[in-house]
Amino acid sequence: MNCELAHERIVMAAYGELPDDAAHELERHVASCPACHTEREQVRALKLLADAYPMEEPTANLMARSRLRLEDALDALPPKTWLERFAQRLGNNFATLQAAPAAACLLLLMGAGAGALGGYHVAQSRAAQDGALAQALRTPVPPQDNPAEGVANISSIIRQPNSEQVEVRYNRLVPAELKGSLDDPDIRQLLMLASGNTTSDNVHVRSVELLADECAAGHGCNGEGMRDVLMFVLRYDRDSGVRLKALQGLERYVAEDVRVRDAVLEALLNDNDPHIRTAAINMLGPVDADTTVRQVLHTVAHSDRNPQIRLVSRQVLSRVPEFQ
Repeated sequence: MNCELAHERIVMAAYGELPDDAAHELERHVASCPACHTEREQVRALKLLADAYPMEEPTANLMARSRLRLEDALDALPPKTWLERFAQRLGNNFATLQAAPAAACLLLLMGAGAGALGGYHVAQSRAAQDGALAQALRTPVPPQDNPAEGVANISSIIRQPNSEQVEVRYNRLVPAELKGSLDDPDIRQLLMLASGNTTSDNVHVRSVELLADECAAGHGCNGEGMRDVLMFVLRYDRDSGVRLKALQGLERYVAEDVRVRDAVLEALLNDNDPHIRTAAINMLGPVDADTTVRQVLHTVAHSDRNPQIRLVSRQVLSRVPEFQ
């Protein structure tokens, strides 16, 4: 066994994915190779360190947004021609064929005969397929139960003035649209998907604004879904205006939802926009009984580098008798 192969098997062995015979061969090599022995110990130490930290499961919203972005990226790749696919398959099998010249010749002859026969069947079935495809295109597609399934992206969001009615246009294989109230679960699902649409600033901003307004008004912004989207936007969105809007949508739930409170504390400590940090301080004032909130406000009031942030924190603390 050479060192290059040993490096690959060291990682597999550390995670228990190496067969017994390969593991014994690796042990013999490591015993006689100081470099590989050192690397194996380093990999074991790294795995031990990684196991000390709990593994966090991604949220459903993050999985959905990641899946949509992956599908967009795959759709953007130019399709391979049949010749390119054939060349790739031939290249993958070339090493095996090199080891068996006679078998290679036989396979090539069989492939030529199969190709001629296959071409005849393809020509026979192509006309039938084209007819079936034309018929399918003429047949109306029934609406799906959940319009958010299979959505590629959200193209626009329009709210009727002084109304709860909203129109969401989205794309599957062909453009589609859905009209309904902001209380409609399907509309809300589309808005949550649109919040992760970074390819269109207008759609992204508009969706966050609508979700934040609904949560600020207390319209069915339960503990899952809409709050999670706004907390994600508050933590990671690049646009400070969008983060501020998400923060305003969460204000109503700071006192009752610890997760929201933690997200606001993170914004106070980590956000680079002083307007968002100031808004977070004022938002945390009503929940000063929370020990963590007290500690953070005290720390910011005495040691923050921004004098305006220190001043606002002291003003909030001065309104609490026990901090005087």
